[in-house]
Amino acid sequence: MPRDVLTLGVADLLSRPSRRREEHLEVEVGDLTVVGSLVAEGEALKIDLLLEALNEAVVVKGTAAAVWQGECRRCLRPLQETLRAPILEIFEVDPTEGETHPLVGDLIDIEPVVREAVLLELPLAPLCRADCAGLCPQCGTDRNEAPCECADEAHDPRWAGLDQLHLE
Repeated sequence: MPRDVLTLGVADLLSRPSRRREEHLEVEVGDLTVVGSLVAEGEALKIDLLLEALNEAVVVKGTAAAVWQGECRRCLRPLQETLRAPILEIFEVDPTEGETHPLVGDLIDIEPVVREAVLLELPLAPLCRADCAGLCPQCGTDRNEAPCECADEAHDPRWAGLDQLHLE
């Protein structure tokens, strides 16, 4: 992501606590991938934020929206949907490790915050729909479109010895 666009000056906010300002940004992103889901290179990320001054800190609230791509984990159909990632972070002069972010002079860098929010919203195992029937493991037929004639239960010869067990 372009670092200069995502580094925001907040001198106007720090001069008066409780002052607020809205930011609406649109930037191209890159390298946002989780397993098989990704925000395509060059895809515009829309960021809508409300910045609010609190004494010696700035609270950043809002959302980041992007179109992601992937494939259904059951039927392998290509998917393309929009995600909305919530953002709520605090920037302060003396940040607490893992809890707040640094406020450097009168600048805040929202790039790591936005990147993390989007990555956390990308699905690990996307589905085209909740009741997707998937592909038949024997013949490869898409069971969403047509039923297949394969036996429901395929027997793995490695487990044949267990077929002889009869538990009561």
